[in-house]
Amino acid sequence: MKHLYFGGDILTMEHEGCQQALLAEDGKILGAGPEAEIRKMADGAREIFLDGHTLMPSFIDAHSHFSACANAFLQGTVEQAECFEDIVEIIRAYIRDNQIPAGKWVAVRDLDPERLREGKAPDRTVLDQASPDHPIVLQHKSGHVGVLNSPALKLAGIGRDTPDPEGGRIWRQGGEPTGYLEENAFIPVLHRLPPPSEEELMAAYEKAQNMYASYGITTVQEGFMSEEMIPVYEKLWRENRLWLDVVGYPAADGGEKIFEAFPEQVQGYEGGFRLGGEKMFLDGSPQSRTAWMRTPYLGSEDCGYPVLTDEQVYEYTAAAVKSGRQILAHCNGDGAADQYLRALSRLKEEGAHPEAVRPVMIHAQLLGLDQIPQLKRLGVIPSFFVAHVYHWGDTHIRNFGRERASRISPAASAGKAGLLYTFHQDAPVIRPDMMETVWCAVNRRTRAGELLGAEERVTAAEALRAVTAAAAYQYREEGEKGTLTPGKREDLVILDQNPLKTDPRHLRQIRVLETIKDGTTIFKRKE
Repeated sequence: MKHLYFGGDILTMEHEGCQQALLAEDGKILGAGPEAEIRKMADGAREIFLDGHTLMPSFIDAHSHFSACANAFLQGTVEQAECFEDIVEIIRAYIRDNQIPAGKWVAVRDLDPERLREGKAPDRTVLDQASPDHPIVLQHKSGHVGVLNSPALKLAGIGRDTPDPEGGRIWRQGGEPTGYLEENAFIPVLHRLPPPSEEELMAAYEKAQNMYASYGITTVQEGFMSEEMIPVYEKLWRENRLWLDVVGYPAADGGEKIFEAFPEQVQGYEGGFRLGGEKMFLDGSPQSRTAWMRTPYLGSEDCGYPVLTDEQVYEYTAAAVKSGRQILAHCNGDGAADQYLRALSRLKEEGAHPEAVRPVMIHAQLLGLDQIPQLKRLGVIPSFFVAHVYHWGDTHIRNFGRERASRISPAASAGKAGLLYTFHQDAPVIRPDMMETVWCAVNRRTRAGELLGAEERVTAAEALRAVTAAAAYQYREEGEKGTLTPGKREDLVILDQNPLKTDPRHLRQIRVLETIKDGTTIFKRKE
């Protein structure tokens, strides 16, 4: 079946400018150009009139956590809370409305202390007010830290004499845990949460896919796979429940069983799923002050801390490069970025070719400008969480001072150095709203309305390329996706306005009208 798209602006992302028409057949693009020329090939095509709207390649999620997005639909949220009292009432209502019996774990997400009147995270005594009869886990928006109430601390075996784990921290007052846990002290607690029923879980994955599609995304990342996900993904792909393309990255430490479980997915997509490489965490988050910095946070001697040793990072990176697997490293701070670059440089000096696997630096928020040439030399692709400028830019000013904060997500500097970069939202940390991210990259305004890092602003065309063509290259799928060129997949998004013609201040108001995957509509906005 042929599809002829016309009657609006068509952005191929192959070069700047607009085309008048696009022709596709059986999920593959045949060509784009002047309408009169394209119509010569369009015999028998179904005509799709764009009504003045804009067609472009669908967006590609350069980094998120697909399963975490699904699980978010099975948890409570305190996103609307403005104070501790709100948190208590929201959790009480969540327990009551879901009829959660006493003794059963309660998982709640989206804690953001910066948006609370108290200006800090609640402790276990606050959560105890929500319920002294339920173990409660309240997860920070970053996913790296959280708060437990007293019953949860007890079940997790965390008390006065519990030592801090390597790469984590247990906060205390008077020797007693406050309930606030960081990194490797917190993450293991999440594994204690009871799994949902199979029916609930499959419905949650369906909701997650619908959410991504509503933002124009057709390729999604599973940013950190654990062995526990094996049966879930076996069910998803065997029962054809995945209608988006999902790319999984097992943990660099212990992910071999996942590669063994999905041999077909190592070669390419099977049932909507493939394995893209491996992932490791090197530090935490800057808003929680757990990102590993080369110089201390403002007003402190604390630089955050690493998650892995230098030797571990080298070993995991070397193993990935040797096997030809792409390696993704979570690096928020410039200290973590430095550790990753040292490992890659060591491999390069030893005669390996790390650039061949297209290594990715996830977040790269506090990447130093002096480190950019090293990324270029080693073939590292930085994937910037540029929406941090808006969501937590004011927090970064307080944590780092204006000068350092203004350099977060240095996309313009990377581009000037000839470095290919991508953008992401780290969903479910924030929703995978690509047009908001494009707006953030172009305007760099904080929630308070301050311009943060004017010199790191990029054009709308550059921002769009970061979430289409560049993201396809990051995934090593540039031959299939990212631009509207002949032979590539008919993965498209229709927007109500042309981002290249819209006032930059209004980019995030652009709406996704329709999302098309391999020639089939998977989302259509209801008027």
